Amino acid sequence: MNTLKVGDKVPLFSAKDQDGNTISLKDYTGKKLIVFFYPKANTPGCTAEACNLRDNYKELQSEGYELLGVSADSEKSQAKFKEKYDFPFPLLADEDHTVLNAFGVWGLKKFMGREYDGIHRKTFVIDGDGIVVKVIDKVKTKDHAAQLLD
Repeated sequence: MNTLKVGDKVPLFSAKDQDGNTISLKDYTGKKLIVFFYPKANTPGCTAEACNLRDNYKELQSEGYELLGVSADSEKSQAKFKEKYDFPFPLLADEDHTVLNAFGVWGLKKFMGREYDGIHRKTFVIDGDGIVVKVIDKVKTKDHAAQLLD
């Protein structure tokens, strides 16, 4: 797992969102972008994280940020998740792991004594030139917006 670090240029990527629209990094040229990776839609931690970002979305926007959520869930799962919690930002359905691998967040995880491959919960802040300016490795799911606004 070769995770992007501060100062790295983000590789160009594109993936389908919850509605089947293609979203690409180029769409955010000149804008500050927050890309948050979460393991699975509609699970407690991921719901808490995404809802915290939703509840603070206006404040994040007032600071000039756009948001993108990414997991390996299907478009259908992402659409249900977005609709259920009324998220104002797109959720990418990265089933083939293109975006996950570009950011280096797919890899070996350990939980309750077992090892498996999965998504590491991380958030990246990217400037208008596509450069990583901040990485949050230890996401506080219930207070994630505060970590971003610090």
